[in-house]
Amino acid sequence: MKSRIANGKPTWNATVSEPPDPMPTIRTRITDLFKIRYPIVQGGMIWAAGHRLASAVSKAGGLGLIGGGSMDPELFRHHIHCCRCETTQPFGVNIPLLYRHAEDLIQVALEEKVKIIFTSAGNPGKYTPRLHEAGCLVVHVVPTVTLARKAAERGADAVVAEGVEAGGHDSLQGVTTLALVPQVVDAVSVPVIAAGGLADGRGLAAVLALGASGIQMGTRFAATLESSAHPDYKQAVVEAADDSTVLTLLKTGPTRMIRNAFTQRVTEAESQGASPEEIKALEGYNRSRKGIFEGDRSEGKIEAGQSSGLIREVLTAREVIDRVIAEYEQTMKLLPIMERVAK
Repeated sequence: MKSRIANGKPTWNATVSEPPDPMPTIRTRITDLFKIRYPIVQGGMIWAAGHRLASAVSKAGGLGLIGGGSMDPELFRHHIHCCRCETTQPFGVNIPLLYRHAEDLIQVALEEKVKIIFTSAGNPGKYTPRLHEAGCLVVHVVPTVTLARKAAERGADAVVAEGVEAGGHDSLQGVTTLALVPQVVDAVSVPVIAAGGLADGRGLAAVLALGASGIQMGTRFAATLESSAHPDYKQAVVEAADDSTVLTLLKTGPTRMIRNAFTQRVTEAESQGASPEEIKALEGYNRSRKGIFEGDRSEGKIEAGQSSGLIREVLTAREVIDRVIAEYEQTMKLLPIMERVAK
């Protein structure tokens, strides 16, 4: 299917004047917590979630996140400055805590007075008191109920319950979103955001029914016009089917990506008993950049979730959010009909 990438690049104003947000049309604990219109969070994906995407999502009523995982501290600061020039709406940042620059990124976020901090891949308790003291909200991404409890005990204001369907780094436990979300909702008192395999309004309706307060979508927003991912990466997502992704690099850091020549070599090496050191040597350096930012569909890591099968065109961030809300409303209208038919 032909994408909209070829229609040209949008332009962004250096300054922006926006009217006040209307009242939320879907009010949840997440819309109240972040002061946003819709319970939709954009994942902070490496190489895809820069200031243009984050500001576009926030202007459209969701919560945009700048993904710090592929940025050094000064580039991170630059993206925060640009995002503030592009929107007056709330936005946040995502910082993987095991990343070598994590401490410096936390410091930049504090200096720039970013008030919404999403963390992942590490212990949020190390930073939560310091962030709370600065007036920040802290949200931690978790793949299991145990880690959700620990994040809440360490002061997280909300958690993202991310199933193994999600793109990028995943958990070896392999709990799916449908199973994980209601268990996390039962286990913690803080708001829960569902992630993994979600790309449309039916997914939003489903996770709200499971008790979540909103959704986080990564791959769907990575394949938008404002995403900094390469057009060939976006096209790979558009062309993907339900079974196009694979969870690989199981010995060194489980990662879900679209199958290609690289994943085939890794899968073969793992099946033959290659050591973690051999797998790391096979992976090499910065293969995620090669796949996502440079668009090498054969040798790069085309990190994407199973929701790729739902994505059929490259839209703007606003079009994505508008469609999700329209699909959600249509789904909710159909539910009473389904109930009557069942009776």
